[in-house]
Amino acid sequence: MFNPRILLLAAGVSLGVVGFPAAAKVPASEAARLGKDLTPVGAERAASKDGSIPEWTPAAKRGALKGEYPNDPAIDGEKPLYTITKANMAQYADKLTEGHKRLLSSYDSYKMKVYPSHRVVSFPDFIYKATIANATSCELLGTDIPNNCRQGFTFPIPKSGAEVMWNHKVRYRGDGARRYNNQMIVQANGSFQLTKIVEDAQFYYAVEKDPVPLTRDSGLFIKYFSQTIAPPRLAGTMILVHERAGTGNAGRAAWLYSPGLKRIRRAPTVCCDGPYEGTDGHQFYDQVDMFNGVLERYSWKIVGKKEMIIPYDSNRISGPTVRFADLARQKHLNQDLPRYELHRVWIVEADILPGTSHTFAKRRLYVDEDSWYPAAADNYDNRKQLYQFQEGHLAFAYNVQTAGGAPEVIYHFTSGRYFLTAMANEDQPNDFSRRFNESYFEPATVQKRSTK
Repeated sequence: MFNPRILLLAAGVSLGVVGFPAAAKVPASEAARLGKDLTPVGAERAASKDGSIPEWTPAAKRGALKGEYPNDPAIDGEKPLYTITKANMAQYADKLTEGHKRLLSSYDSYKMKVYPSHRVVSFPDFIYKATIANATSCELLGTDIPNNCRQGFTFPIPKSGAEVMWNHKVRYRGDGARRYNNQMIVQANGSFQLTKIVEDAQFYYAVEKDPVPLTRDSGLFIKYFSQTIAPPRLAGTMILVHERAGTGNAGRAAWLYSPGLKRIRRAPTVCCDGPYEGTDGHQFYDQVDMFNGVLERYSWKIVGKKEMIIPYDSNRISGPTVRFADLARQKHLNQDLPRYELHRVWIVEADILPGTSHTFAKRRLYVDEDSWYPAAADNYDNRKQLYQFQEGHLAFAYNVQTAGGAPEVIYHFTSGRYFLTAMANEDQPNDFSRRFNESYFEPATVQKRSTK
């Protein structure tokens, strides 16, 4: 679903693409598969050979743009097919991420309830049409500059890991939205600290009216504003970002308002493995929305497509019947709440490039074929040891026809702590009816807003 803070990292440039290799567009004969044996956004339409993953059956749009939590009574009332525990995990090892294996082997209390799989994720027709057109026109210059791309998924038949990640970064999420984003740092003993944030975003690329194309000369795709409401020590902190495609810092404009300084200032450090404001180092900027931002520090490759057990159709855990205190348990999330399903995912690996730096020397992301959302990520340190694990509990928003994670979880294996974000359970669901004036996302306006 809507996670506007994706914008915070995708730094960009509008010039200087000379010398960047361009990823080839697919031939018309290959693009002709879209809408036939492939769905319009590039997933395999058919069921798996054994039927455990069903054929794609896209859901129709329903519900109002405001006031709707993800829900599907037919799915939400199901019982699990089986439960994976430490005792039987070897039976399912080939379909488990390394992060899930670590959690299962480390804690007797950790389990994964696996339910029947469903493939209902859909997008508006204008996204389908634009995506099919992009297949033969859109190209990627280097890793960070899409060119000749308009409105739809950029690379529905990807040939590189970077192309997969661009599908995720600019996926359709409506025209604009407000989100009541709650976050928790959960200590090893299960106690937690709650942070409350309100986020606003306006989207520019994957929108129906007046979409801004991605080209070598321009690439604005989101404007974002957030304000921290609680706790008192963080209240009043505001972040503003104008997000463009590209490399380096030229395409990203970010500002930070600190209540202590009482002024808004440019924030060039809003990037990569910089700790996100207010998370006490438990989330890096490029972990928002599972991954966002520049790709230039890594080499990206597609390992392949594989059937994996991932969090999916997570309506209950993201809904109003679950309280914040229900989520937190010692060492890990309350595993009575998540729903897991078997799905086909693109496995993408990112390895740090010589001469660059990041806390993660290697990342492995598991990207759902139907939504282009990374439902899980294994993150390795410079010793190539598994350092963190991310889960995005994917849910489909029928009211706007988009999908994303709520909550997202980051497990810190060295400390026993974990971080929860994108929780709206005790506030309000995402409001996709929001539309903002351009002046709303200007630094001077934010400065004025701070005095109200």
